[in-house]
Amino acid sequence: MKAFEQNIRKVEPYVPGEQPRHKVIKLNTNENPYPPSPSVTKALREMDTDRLRLYPDPAADMLVGALADYYEVGKDQVFVGVGSDDVLAMCFLTFFNSDKPVLFPDITYSFYKVWAELYRIPYECQKLDGDFRIVKEDYYKENGGVIFPNPNAPTALYEELDAVEDIITHNKDAVVIVDEAYIDFAGRSALELIDKYDNLLVVQTFSKARSMAGMRIGYAIGSPLLIKYLNDAKYSFNSYTMNETSLVCGVEAVKDRAYFEEGIRRIVETREWAKQELAKLGFCFLDSSANFIFARHPEYDARKLFEELKANGIYVRYWGSARIEQYMRISVGTREEMEALFAFFRQYMNR
Repeated sequence: MKAFEQNIRKVEPYVPGEQPRHKVIKLNTNENPYPPSPSVTKALREMDTDRLRLYPDPAADMLVGALADYYEVGKDQVFVGVGSDDVLAMCFLTFFNSDKPVLFPDITYSFYKVWAELYRIPYECQKLDGDFRIVKEDYYKENGGVIFPNPNAPTALYEELDAVEDIITHNKDAVVIVDEAYIDFAGRSALELIDKYDNLLVVQTFSKARSMAGMRIGYAIGSPLLIKYLNDAKYSFNSYTMNETSLVCGVEAVKDRAYFEEGIRRIVETREWAKQELAKLGFCFLDSSANFIFARHPEYDARKLFEELKANGIYVRYWGSARIEQYMRISVGTREEMEALFAFFRQYMNR
């Protein structure tokens, strides 16, 4: 090791899903298979590119205002960032500064461990039960903060709002972050609890239900106090996080409620049909409330299936880690993409 390496911060980085540039059936990163709202396309076509020579609004006021109107909260309750990953990273930096461990599930979004390691935050992973459910009692103990996704990833399981509230009520002296990247495909949001608990922060994204993963827009909604602290940290890090194009397109996406809701309906309809087709093929899977399905087949090795799918131009996600080594995560694509997936499975199983 070089002498200067002793003072370099070393972390094991998060590994995102593959982003192939050639034509494939891409069911590996939970992107929306449908395009953004036509209003977004129109805004892009009509955008005055002269605006790009200027710095964007550091407060992202027009997008913050659109989100505040949509969710019927104050503008001082909204924080926006470059995708929910950026928002969550800022949350780790801002709120998890205790010498007590942050608590999150053992099978969950793997970026949580990366941020904890990066910022030198102590943490403890709480084991999901045998059905891959969060055990709420595991979060009753003393801690330096709590974070969990709902629905969880990669399991796709949704915890009812009363269970979420139970965790919050047992952690009034710590910040509780509910990561709701997939909530639009599930049930009631913890946003209903925002005015009741000033230690609650809810994080959502434009990458899934709003079909804008490429624009990188995420946001947090919480008490004005928590949002102030987030903005203080942001302005100490980088004032101009949201680019002008994302701000303009984000506002248009929020305004088009009808398109947003119809897109969710289509994905949920395809998801429920896909569950039936997977069951016919002998797959076992958790009851997804997200835009993906976490599945395994008792007679076929998951790694081999994953590799065969990839060789045939169909990308899904596979980890091979403890407790989930036989599971694949399959994003819900269009009906045609899912039919191609099932056609491959039938051919593979009958050869």
